[in-house]
Amino acid sequence: MDEALISTINKLQDALAPLGGGSQSPIDLPQITVVGSQSSGKSSVLENIVGRDFLPRGSGIVTRRPLILQLINRRSHPNKVAATSKGDDLLDLDNNAKKDEVQGQSEDNKEEWGEFLHIPNKKFYNFNEIRQEIINETNRTTGNNAGISPIPINLRIYSPYVLTLTLVDLPGLTKVPVGDQPPDIERQIKDMLLTYISKPNAIILSVNPANADLANSDGLKLAKEVDPEGTRTIGVLTKVDLMDQGTDVIDILAGRIIPLRYGYIPVINRGQKDIDSHKTIRQALQDEKKFFETHPAYSSKAYYCGTPYLAKKLNSILLHHIRQTLPDIKNKIEITLKKYREELSSLGTEVMDSPNSIILNMITDFSKEYTGILDGEAKELSSHELSGGARISFVFHEIFKNGVYALDPFDQIKDSDIRTIMYNSSGSAPSLFVGTEAFEVLVKQQIRRFEEPSLRLISLVFDELVRMLKQIISQPKYNRYPGLREALTSNFIQFLKDCILPTNFFVKDIINAEVTYINTAHPDLLKGSDAMSMVQEKLNPKVVIDPKTGKPVQTQTQKSLPPSDSNKSNGFFGGFFSTKNKKKLASLDSPPPVLKATGQMTERETIETEVIKLLIDSYFSIVKKTVADIIPKAIMLKLIVKSKNDIQRVLLEKLYDNPNVTDLTKENDITIQRRKECKKMVEVLENANEIVSSI
Repeated sequence: MDEALISTINKLQDALAPLGGGSQSPIDLPQITVVGSQSSGKSSVLENIVGRDFLPRGSGIVTRRPLILQLINRRSHPNKVAATSKGDDLLDLDNNAKKDEVQGQSEDNKEEWGEFLHIPNKKFYNFNEIRQEIINETNRTTGNNAGISPIPINLRIYSPYVLTLTLVDLPGLTKVPVGDQPPDIERQIKDMLLTYISKPNAIILSVNPANADLANSDGLKLAKEVDPEGTRTIGVLTKVDLMDQGTDVIDILAGRIIPLRYGYIPVINRGQKDIDSHKTIRQALQDEKKFFETHPAYSSKAYYCGTPYLAKKLNSILLHHIRQTLPDIKNKIEITLKKYREELSSLGTEVMDSPNSIILNMITDFSKEYTGILDGEAKELSSHELSGGARISFVFHEIFKNGVYALDPFDQIKDSDIRTIMYNSSGSAPSLFVGTEAFEVLVKQQIRRFEEPSLRLISLVFDELVRMLKQIISQPKYNRYPGLREALTSNFIQFLKDCILPTNFFVKDIINAEVTYINTAHPDLLKGSDAMSMVQEKLNPKVVIDPKTGKPVQTQTQKSLPPSDSNKSNGFFGGFFSTKNKKKLASLDSPPPVLKATGQMTERETIETEVIKLLIDSYFSIVKKTVADIIPKAIMLKLIVKSKNDIQRVLLEKLYDNPNVTDLTKENDITIQRRKECKKMVEVLENANEIVSSI
């Protein structure tokens, strides 16, 4: 079962490989990521775990692409003595040593081989050829300079002498560019490493030289950035044999320096002298075992030191991690697969319909969605904001209605204006009673003020309809044919503009109708007699006698009449024009070129002015209600309903059988590319789903 779990993850690694590594893959698989500086001995640790020389060596950056290394144990080998999860020893070093003696320095055999995912069905029995293929494949992607690439190389190694394990070897951290390395090489490598080790399912194998200060370890510092508590980091201490005499790593192993959840494991790698002298890794493993068993500081804990224990520990950690994460991985694959299937469906199939059929379908879909949004029958109704018809209703009943009701006739009509119009409307024969003409002249002036907000309302509704258009065409299916989308947009807007002109005329006619006929017989209009009584009551309130004192009480409504002046003329224009200069009066001078109402109003002028103000206020309120009600109805009839009823017909007339039909139905390059990406994602994820469903 344990082998099957790791095998499943390996299959998933291979299945997801076409998506690229790092952030390209939508599925976060459990894997052991190896980080460390260039001089930390990272490559040697991996070779010791495999038991073979197969990684490129040299100065500068050698690992320039991530290497996904899948170790697969071959249980069928008759001399296989690699430990299972129930065994105690990982490698039977005696048997391996005997094999080395028989095979000499080559170590080539038919029991161990490597396979690359990019070269299917080819087995590499010579591990030197594996090293060369890693170099060649790296150069194919990055070139022969020192550039790096996040696209991984997938390598499987089959052997009876390894534990089933998956590791990701990452480029070593560097500080200063050397040779042909890009000047920002440090940042490039760090960004690539962070892409891999930041994922929650990544176990970080931090390789650190034991003969340097652990606090300055580049690999450990990078691991701390994404795993500050050390809960998914395991430390490897290399070069333990090169430490100064009398020093050891016991304090580090005990977690007294920088504690990690999985602790630290000391190992010994081959030095350059060993490599030059062709010392085999299996010989080096024997020497490593002897070192820890005989060292005074490590002999009591020798079982927990060295490469065999490291491999066993990594195998155990990976198995445990897979058991924990596999249900979530399965769920994530299903969710992601569903998302890409839906997107692929929205992008449409590659099989093209006829151009006219495409145009017909898009116009039909657009018309249905436009009507649906207006009527509140959209496929997806938002709970976060108003949209479509609801926004138009808000414009009608909140913005327009409140704007109309905010109009006040008396912010433009002054008492002096009323006084002047009363005299002007009387002509040469002074009126005996309050003139209807003055009332009508003034109220007509105010009714015309409703025209501007009514026309403004048409503009606001036009903006809302265009807003709905943009909401509809922002969907991916409309991006598929950019030419058709632009033609549909421009023709829709032009259609609305064509509707606005008759709507404007209609609205103006409504306002003009109100201006043309002032219905003084309207049942809601204040009667003239009632207005006169109200003014008389206001100017001459009833005297209230205080029962206690018997004296009249001054009320708030009481208003003093204009004081009488015996010197003033009692004529019709009593307070309109006056002077105390008797000589000037006797000379009968011509009136001034501009004659304005000045001076204090007489009692009669005051009464008539107040009566007209009451009548204007009453009739203006009636028109307010009418305008607030009838103008939205007019716009609904002439613009909104007309657009709903006619838009499909108009668009078909403009676009169907268009001479540029081929250009209109040409697919967007982005859509074509995105369909390919989604199709690739769906194929890969379907394969991954089949793999994970087998567990």
